[in-house]
Amino acid sequence: MQSFMKVGVLIVLLAGAFASGIRAEENVVDLRFENRRFSPQNLTVTANQRFIIKLFNASKETIEFESFKLDREKVVGPGETAMIYIPALKPGRYDFYDDFHEDVPEGTILVK
Repeated sequence: MQSFMKVGVLIVLLAGAFASGIRAEENVVDLRFENRRFSPQNLTVTANQRFIIKLFNASKETIEFESFKLDREKVVGPGETAMIYIPALKPGRYDFYDDFHEDVPEGTILVK
């Protein structure tokens, strides 16, 4: 009887996750840091939809993804991948940069 209750609780939790719009790989945007720059430097995403930036740091230095407009900052070590969760955004341009290295060109997220 106890195992049926555990299964029931698990089903309820999974149903809640799906109902709230959490999907494993939906709206994931890949971003790479290498040779002292972000690639791609400009990202385009759909307005009014949450998304995730999957940032891989291919360099040998620690970086910090930062954006005041997005209210996000994330330190990423060499060879590490970070997931940066972004809420639904209104159309516009949102800049980001590496706060640890001022000479790295800024990137832009264009929301359409």
